[in-house]
Amino acid sequence: MVAKSSRTRTPGGIAPSAPSTGPAGRRKDHQPKRDAGATREKILRAGIAEFCAHGYSGARTAGIARRSRCNVRMIYHYFGSKEGLYIAALERVYGEIRAREEELDLLQLDPVSGIAALCEFTFDHMSAHQDFVKLVIIENVQQGRYLRKSKAVPRATQPLVETIGELLRRGRKQGAFRRGVDPVQLYFSIMSMSYIHLSNKHTLSISYGRDLDDPEWLEARRAHVRDMVLGFLRP
Repeated sequence: MVAKSSRTRTPGGIAPSAPSTGPAGRRKDHQPKRDAGATREKILRAGIAEFCAHGYSGARTAGIARRSRCNVRMIYHYFGSKEGLYIAALERVYGEIRAREEELDLLQLDPVSGIAALCEFTFDHMSAHQDFVKLVIIENVQQGRYLRKSKAVPRATQPLVETIGELLRRGRKQGAFRRGVDPVQLYFSIMSMSYIHLSNKHTLSISYGRDLDDPEWLEARRAHVRDMVLGFLRP
């Protein structure tokens, strides 16, 4: 008969007497930083999903804990509060699009190709990251109350504005673009045309009898947005 004493009782519960390489076999204060980073990332991703599904007011920390398979205490440990997690979620989705825009290296392209690439990227990013669209809509319902508390988001937009401004300047010098185009106004137009079919998908589909999820329709829409912008910029 095997004695129960063959297992060693530890502060974390009952563990095999042989050393464990998994997180369950370690004391909490020895948890590797990469595990803490992974936990924080799981909670952040779960928070984004919960806020997209229920809005800020409807989202519950218990729901976020279930999605992330972490306890509620860990949410407060990493983010301080539901509000802190929500602001981090906003900063994440805005940070992702700003990082991908930077990777385009638009200033290495000629002005027409640079603006075309920005249009196509923005359209594709909105389609592939609809959590951005949903969170922006949710935050507008809040009248920007929480985004206003972020210093990172406004700061990250300035390089993009400067890049668009430089492309416009080069384009004017080459005779490819007309004068008097404001870079912020231009980007607002690119952004709005790239996600209205996502934010208003259901009502537009019903009103106009179109399947806005159809790949051929989306490809035609993408080309339409790019051509509209370039057509507007011509002298």
